[in-house]
Amino acid sequence: MNITTRGFLHITYKLYHHLDILNGEEKSTCLNVFLSVMKYAWKKNGYKANLRHETISKDTGLCRSTVKTALSKLSKLNIISDIRGRSGKTYIVNDTFLKAENTYDKPQIAKYLTPDSQTLPTLEEQYTLDNKVNKIVKGLAGNREKIIEELSKLPIEELEQDKTNVYYCKLALQHKEQYENKTYVSSEKILGALKSVQKNTNSRYKQKKEYYIRNNIKPWENK
Repeated sequence: MNITTRGFLHITYKLYHHLDILNGEEKSTCLNVFLSVMKYAWKKNGYKANLRHETISKDTGLCRSTVKTALSKLSKLNIISDIRGRSGKTYIVNDTFLKAENTYDKPQIAKYLTPDSQTLPTLEEQYTLDNKVNKIVKGLAGNREKIIEELSKLPIEELEQDKTNVYYCKLALQHKEQYENKTYVSSEKILGALKSVQKNTNSRYKQKKEYYIRNNIKPWENK
């Protein structure tokens, strides 16, 4: 039998928390639009879906401009990517935020607990065990500049290896490169330069210096 609808979705808490950087209304809208995309994106087709904004608008009850904005935010957050075609776009869901679908059959409900089931972490607990990048993004949700600043303090390798927060890691790497390539002048050199300017602009000093030059006097040689 050809199944055309799901009984459930394999969406993880990682996706839910990844959207914490948005405000409440934006987060709700993006979740609504994401669910619509998942209606058409299945594991058997590589989580790809050819969709028009009009289709998602009908599914979600949102206007087309709101749908377009939400899709753009989902793309920037690396939750989906898109490829433009002749009729609409093909949206590809990042399966990092999904639990693998092994079957489309009705799930079996366990009657007994497995020996280690009580010690397994929940999805939310697993999220807290994620890398430093996720912790920074989640902990500073809504503060874009601070997120970038804190991420830029992490090693380059860690930022390059992260596949969940690609957008923020890219900005952090740019921020890191910008500030590490700057040449800083020591405070001693700055103070020395200021004293030199102050000394050379003093009228009494200038007169004395001109007198020494005219008479070919080198005071330091007399010491």
